[in-house]
Amino acid sequence: MKKALLLILLLAVFLQGCGAVLVSGAATGAAVIHDRRSAGTVLDDKNIQFKIMSGVAGDADLNEHSSLSATSYNYAVLLTGQAENESYRERLIELARNTPMVKRVIDQLEIGFPTTIAQDTHDTYLTGKVKLELLNIGIPSFDPTRVKVVTEKSVVFLMGLVTQEEAAAVVEKVRYINGVERVVKIFEYI
Repeated sequence: MKKALLLILLLAVFLQGCGAVLVSGAATGAAVIHDRRSAGTVLDDKNIQFKIMSGVAGDADLNEHSSLSATSYNYAVLLTGQAENESYRERLIELARNTPMVKRVIDQLEIGFPTTIAQDTHDTYLTGKVKLELLNIGIPSFDPTRVKVVTEKSVVFLMGLVTQEEAAAVVEKVRYINGVERVVKIFEYI
């Protein structure tokens, strides 16, 4: 069973392409129905992520000396990944801060070299495990699609617009998942 799940995850990582874009677009439209953010905010968050990642891609020096993931949720940007030194890290943070509409930057960048494919695959696997566990939250009105899960080096970051009760239930589930080293809450409470 574990081998089959790992194979599926590997295929998902390596077979991304135009089909994934179409499925992603459809999934985004369906997800907006359950999201507590407005459709405009969801679109703005996607645009923020795109602008930050485009900024890095357009800067050959920064692109070569860092590995960045930018996740925007309700105009708060989580930066994860690695920068080779403090100077590159500061440039990445400034790029995010100077991106239009960004209200807050949560810096979780590390100084060091990019993660390996094995670590990235493990993080993808952990994210999948977390999302599956969120289906088992026992709160009647809880919708797991309202929680954004980001995993970097076995640390799970949780974003979303949730109630205090939902946040506590999510953290309680996630912290006991095998392989999760730490849980970081970046929730906004409603």
